[in-house]
Amino acid sequence: MNPEQIAQELADAHELLSQASMARLAYNGLDGRPRVVPIGIFWTGEELVMATAATAPKVKALSVRPDVALTIDAGDSPGTAKTLSVRGVAHLTIVEGVVPEYLEAARKNYDPEFAAEFERNCRAMYDRMARIAVKPQWARFYDFGAGRMPQFLADLAKKMN
Repeated sequence: MNPEQIAQELADAHELLSQASMARLAYNGLDGRPRVVPIGIFWTGEELVMATAATAPKVKALSVRPDVALTIDAGDSPGTAKTLSVRGVAHLTIVEGVVPEYLEAARKNYDPEFAAEFERNCRAMYDRMARIAVKPQWARFYDFGAGRMPQFLADLAKKMN
């Protein structure tokens, strides 16, 4: 997938990216076995940023095997279902204190009073965090209600008509 195609998929998924607070992160553990974990996300416009405790098992695993996939979903019916699938390489940075984008995500999704309490609690809990950044190297956006779906499903749907 070339950079222009990736940019178009991400542009088409702009609303989903700007509203989403959670994704599912797939990676390989230290034992080589696949893992999928829910994780908070923040889209900067160029990369998906996630954060976790510096001591989390996924930090060690991602430092050895940084290739990842993510999926971000919204909607609870076929007419409203949207999903963005992303593949890329996780870039880890250990930061002192709390990852700034972690707090930005909270400010985006919580009312100001709750976000302030969340920030206080995070600052009390984390001496250090791991910032996990993924710049998409492949992306595909589906909007099932608009008929934008994987080609194999579109082909099956055509057979029904």
